[in-house]
Amino acid sequence: MDSEQRLRDAAERLALTLAQGGMQKTTARVMTALLYTEQDTMTAADLCERLSISTGAVSTAIKQLTQSGMVERVPAPGSRREHYRFPKGVWAHLFSQQNAMLKVMQDAAQDGLDVVAETTPTAARLHEMRDFYNHMAQEMPALIEHWRERYEPPRPTPGPRGAESR
Repeated sequence: MDSEQRLRDAAERLALTLAQGGMQKTTARVMTALLYTEQDTMTAADLCERLSISTGAVSTAIKQLTQSGMVERVPAPGSRREHYRFPKGVWAHLFSQQNAMLKVMQDAAQDGLDVVAETTPTAARLHEMRDFYNHMAQEMPALIEHWRERYEPPRPTPGPRGAESR
């Protein structure tokens, strides 16, 4: 089996896992095709051909992926077709967006705690839920920042007359 086929198989396995986790199957397949491609970008036509799916299915998937920030449109000089790729830093960006969900879960636990007696089993479960999401909300920003520092070292800043400072 050649390396291109092995990449396609790996993409399909990940797409299946994402679909089992709740993502629409076609969206998962488009996402993983873009993730595992050896090309810098892909067009909708490339995706249709690679995945053997309709242009409408690709269009719907691309719309969902671009709205979530997972995929971006990029200019392609000399081409009339739109090209798509994963943006740099997408994984940290996605986890940063999870902070809103952490707040929703904290608030949901607090809403329940506001109406139950403190000594009930329900209160114990809701305290654990609230405390867990509170902990995650406090720790997540530092983890993401640490990742960015390790993975994306700072760029040199221009000094006088465009010279790079050291």
